[in-house]
Amino acid sequence: MRTLLLAAALSTTASFAAAAERYTLDSSHSQILFSYNHLGFSTTWGMFSGFEGEIMFDQENPDSSTVTVSMPTKSMFTGWEQRDGHFMSGDFFAAEDGDLITFTSTGIEVTGDGTANITGDLTMNDVTKSVVLDATLNQAGTNPLSNKEWAGFNATTTLLRSDFGLGAFAPAVSDEVQVQISIEAEKAE
Repeated sequence: MRTLLLAAALSTTASFAAAAERYTLDSSHSQILFSYNHLGFSTTWGMFSGFEGEIMFDQENPDSSTVTVSMPTKSMFTGWEQRDGHFMSGDFFAAEDGDLITFTSTGIEVTGDGTANITGDLTMNDVTKSVVLDATLNQAGTNPLSNKEWAGFNATTTLLRSDFGLGAFAPAVSDEVQVQISIEAEKAE
């Protein structure tokens, strides 16, 4: 998902070189947040961390750019240890050490100045589904702290838990999950 945002943003900016260039995600300044409705009473939030990924961006032909990202399933954090444990149980992920959530882009459609829809295969809980990220380029240029080329993106999408075999307790606990992504990536040397 994060890499989808990067590819969309990179495809709409003119400040990058014409040949395909590699960008790597900065996991220390990138987050994937999710939220869902709990019994109609509240919105519960969580996040994933520890992800890795890269973008190969071709300014001359943005549709051929690619993005890949992965993160450990067990990196999920909701702020309550018992809930995190329940999500990793057989009711949901049945997660083991080493299980990953991955995203691989399959297409990029530039929708405006600094915006794009990034389509890709999201694999979660051993299920792969096509998803579309609505992505925005926040900024691309030289990072003043590292003096390297940098890019930042936001993206959103809505997922159905049941599409990935994670639909326990739906519809009392909403099947729809809102996803918000904010990432930074640096040009690889």
